[in-house]
Amino acid sequence: MQFRQKAFSKLQSPEELDLPVRFARPQGWLVLLVTVLVMAGAGYWAVTGKVSGKLHAPGILTHPQGSYVLQSPVSGQVTQVLAEEGTMLRAGAPVLKVRTERGYRAVRTVAAGKMTTLTAKIGTVVTTGKDVATVERIESTDEPLVAMVYVPGHNGASVRVNSQVDLTVQSAPTEKYGVLRGRVKAVGRAPQTRQQLTGFLGNAQLAEEFSKEGQPVAVMVQLERASGTESGYRWSSDEGPPYALDSMTMADAAVHQPAQRPVDWLLP
Repeated sequence: MQFRQKAFSKLQSPEELDLPVRFARPQGWLVLLVTVLVMAGAGYWAVTGKVSGKLHAPGILTHPQGSYVLQSPVSGQVTQVLAEEGTMLRAGAPVLKVRTERGYRAVRTVAAGKMTTLTAKIGTVVTTGKDVATVERIESTDEPLVAMVYVPGHNGASVRVNSQVDLTVQSAPTEKYGVLRGRVKAVGRAPQTRQQLTGFLGNAQLAEEFSKEGQPVAVMVQLERASGTESGYRWSSDEGPPYALDSMTMADAAVHQPAQRPVDWLLP
């Protein structure tokens, strides 16, 4: 009871009623002001600012028409090799001579091009449909190269035609020669199966490598030409490597993405 009486007396006492009330210290107002300014600046940047990024994907230097796998139409034993790797062949040119049960037959090219690999040798026993060679579809050895870049399927829609592409070429060290310059020429309409990749690249192992994260979208990159370099293409360095680039050389691509406002990331 005494406690209640003291509390009641304390409430009725007028002492300390004339002291000023301190709502906030000056340091608190300064912190609040800085916070408001930072938030306002961030909001303005989110609406008016631009942020660009790069999409990284594996690729390969090749020719626009790709390659094809030459298969034996007959079964038998190879008795003669009629073409060498690296040579240009016309359509229907004989590549191998095979002894079959019905006599000798020739394995011929399906289309003109350069034979890049030959797996069958003299004495090799082949069966109908067996892969014996890979032929790149070109009409002359001086045809310009392109880069085929294989972008994950869910990122394919973000690639725009004419976007700049920086290519790190396996045969040209970046720290010495820089990156190879190019621009997106075409973007595939749909992801490609492993069979489609094999049909274009003429190599099942490469097709498996490019599709290990799912079916990719093929992006064709046109390499920028330059008369002052040994390779004939433009590099981030002044001259690039002092040698020509070979087809079927692996590369890593960095595709420049369109600039976006940060606020767009928050919008549906």
